[in-house]
Amino acid sequence: MAARLLLLVVILCSAVIIASSTSQNKNKNNSLPLPVPDGPDPCAGRRIHIRRLPASFNTHLLLYCATAFPLADPDSKSVPACTSLANHGLGPRTHNGTRSWYRTDARLLEPFFHRRLLEHDCLAARPAQADAVFLPYYAALDALPYVLHPDLLNSSALHGLPLARFLARHQPRVLARRHGHDHFFLLAGTAWDYSQPHDADPRWYGTTSLLRLPELANFTVLTLESRAWPWQEHAIPHPTSFHPSSLPRLRSWIARARRSRRTALMLYAGGVSRPSRLNIRGAILAECANRTSAVCTVVDCSAAACGLNPVAYMRPMLNANFCLQPPGDSPSRRSTFDAIVAGCIPVFFEHAAARMHYGWHLPRGRYDQFSVTIPKESVVMGDVRIADVLAAVPEDKVARMRERVLEMAPRVVYRRHGSAADLREATKDAVDLAVEGVLRRIRRRVSALESGHPDAIYELQDDDDDSDGRT
Repeated sequence: MAARLLLLVVILCSAVIIASSTSQNKNKNNSLPLPVPDGPDPCAGRRIHIRRLPASFNTHLLLYCATAFPLADPDSKSVPACTSLANHGLGPRTHNGTRSWYRTDARLLEPFFHRRLLEHDCLAARPAQADAVFLPYYAALDALPYVLHPDLLNSSALHGLPLARFLARHQPRVLARRHGHDHFFLLAGTAWDYSQPHDADPRWYGTTSLLRLPELANFTVLTLESRAWPWQEHAIPHPTSFHPSSLPRLRSWIARARRSRRTALMLYAGGVSRPSRLNIRGAILAECANRTSAVCTVVDCSAAACGLNPVAYMRPMLNANFCLQPPGDSPSRRSTFDAIVAGCIPVFFEHAAARMHYGWHLPRGRYDQFSVTIPKESVVMGDVRIADVLAAVPEDKVARMRERVLEMAPRVVYRRHGSAADLREATKDAVDLAVEGVLRRIRRRVSALESGHPDAIYELQDDDDDSDGRT
């Protein structure tokens, strides 16, 4: 087992190194894409330098899968932990015949994002040439020992400090040039889990203080769920299991979702244990218990039954008109993005569930076109019945909302690395939009610094994508 694990990690690390070497050689041999004669420079404002970090900050962390993942998922019925490393973090295919569906573990979004960024068409070989600097730091994986090992619990405030010290002493001019405002990295988790105060006593189990480090305060951090106020964070979609590699495969799935027969009014996919106190999840379960399956379908995702098994929930989602998205331990849910991919209209119970987080991918001004919001207080404390509200939506409006949902789907999908040119040219996926958002934010910060108006750094007008949701 140890030999097989080592071989798997070596293969993955080698692939990342080869891809990185290829990308660097491309930039060395061809420099950056040359400006078109008498035309604009296609890479103006888009050049990214991928900082070379010691393996202890990325590829070596993949070794944690054998010991840390089982500790984190003691009741998991999913595939063996290290199998998730396949396909640069997308995980193994759900079955041999597919080229689009994978058993994706969200914790491995960091190596996958790294792999995708190596395909960016405007990579810069040197930091001085770049508009932004990407740190291929696998932060969520680096946090695992702190949150799972009892002997390290009281050291969780140290998470990320070795990286900060490395950046300060190794080529310090790169960091000092713009005081870190041009640096960014991905954190495959919710910001709340990495924002514990340094002086918390006792330490909060399962969390670290990474986002509280003053040395990283100016960096842009991409998270799966952001907090409402910190200006350096921005949320990107939870990864689903759908990763198309070509335009025909994307269009084929969208067509299937569009023509699917919706025999159930609404669906809830999640844990089914009744909460100890009255809340929106308990209210949903109570209502569904008194409804037929044609009105409310429940998919039991307890004990990680749905985590890496998209068949368990995608087929029911294809058969439902509305997918209920109640908040749980945190406001956002991966299920929201699974529902969008399935063409199932999301039903939110508070704005914090998605509207407050994903402005680069799901334009805030268009939520009413592709989702329904029912205040949770009216369900839990009032006499509002969710099924009654949804049944009252006219059929023609449901059809229009589903069409808007499917228009949003390519924006929240993470297409496969090495995908065909037709897909890359036809639509922007979750990585493309995240990179564009980061570059917009960094350009604004740098402009504010250079113009002598540093207070403008803290403005957030650029957090929403202004492309009107079109791909």
